[in-house]
Amino acid sequence: MTEARRRQFKVGRVISNKMQKTVVVAVDYLKPHPLYRKIIRRTSKFHAHDEQQCRIGDIVRIGETRPLSKTKRWEVVEIIKRNEEA
Repeated sequence: MTEARRRQFKVGRVISNKMQKTVVVAVDYLKPHPLYRKIIRRTSKFHAHDEQQCRIGDIVRIGETRPLSKTKRWEVVEIIKRNEEA
């Protein structure tokens, strides 16, 4: 029997909330360049299911979940910091 895989969590910034109950979250991470070893900032975008009415600029924690649609594999677990400008 295989071990149950732990659920992954990521922290990122909401960059779009145009869809119904879906937000796009940008997650930044640092990675060394393969040849020159300089640390480079990279960004990945994830579609996440949103029941908490996130706004653009919010800092959120997203968690892995079962596939909810063609592109949605994540859900918003909590809003860490609200965007005050909106």
